[in-house]
Amino acid sequence: MKAIVYNEYGNADVLRYADVDTPSIGPEDVLVRVHASSINFADHTVMLRGFPMVARLATGIRRPRIGILGRDIAGTVAAIGAQVTELAVGDRVLGEVNQRGFAEYAAARAAHLGRIPDGVTFEQAATLPVAGTTALQALRLGGAGAGSTVLVNGASGGVGTFTVQLAKALGAHVTGVCSTRNADLVRSIGADEIVDYTRDDVTKGPARFDVIVDLAGGYSLGGMRRLLKPDGVFVASSGTGGRVLGSIPRLAAIAATAPFHRQRKVRVAVTKRSVPDLEHLAGLVAAGTLAPVIERTYPLSETADAIRHLETTHAQGKIVLTT
Repeated sequence: MKAIVYNEYGNADVLRYADVDTPSIGPEDVLVRVHASSINFADHTVMLRGFPMVARLATGIRRPRIGILGRDIAGTVAAIGAQVTELAVGDRVLGEVNQRGFAEYAAARAAHLGRIPDGVTFEQAATLPVAGTTALQALRLGGAGAGSTVLVNGASGGVGTFTVQLAKALGAHVTGVCSTRNADLVRSIGADEIVDYTRDDVTKGPARFDVIVDLAGGYSLGGMRRLLKPDGVFVASSGTGGRVLGSIPRLAAIAATAPFHRQRKVRVAVTKRSVPDLEHLAGLVAAGTLAPVIERTYPLSETADAIRHLETTHAQGKIVLTT
């Protein structure tokens, strides 16, 4: 089969579209014929470039331990393990794998895969496992709901576009922070208010929020906490950082101080793989409540070009790969 492989950390130039063995499966696994996958932050920054450096303790110190990128997959079941009863060959499925997703076939635990409902394309489904689940769980952690006011910092990205739409579906009043280039997009997917960070500092504005979902960093924790209502919740899912430790110091500071904030709570979102959440998201797409924002679609063979595009233009929504 064909896959996107790499043997060293670096930029997109180290990627190769090459022949590799089709993965074998265990008794609880299924073999998925991958029709689409999508690129996430960790794919091109942590796994490909090896940043922050501390992440290499898990991914490989000198070179990547796993030589095939990709976590999001959507496709059809091609084979099942001896103990698999919940899925059958031909079923349309989506899920998150531990790398090796940028390939024509991927092995996955059957228990980690959800079904793709009718009316949802493989391309749409491939955007959901990491980005959609992160958005849903961050809003849940923040307690967003009908009548609440939600601020989304990083509203035009892969996770941000889902967060805006899901918050609106919950009945929230949503403010999106993004650049001038992305303002129309964020407004079109449901944001009630836009803050253009190239012109205005959101932390100096008068508005106060019940929930802040911070996907981009760029503002001090103190500044963001001042934007919260007395019982508000600040949820950090990412953030800017250095080459060695990345966003870890910021997220660690949030986690360490969280127990001391009885009001204006601060939380770190740790996304957990969840098939019920995946199938809920796919159901929202099927119902027309949620519309994955896909800026561009590339064939798998052009993954290097897709990553170059993502890193140079900061894509709106998701970049999808098809096989």
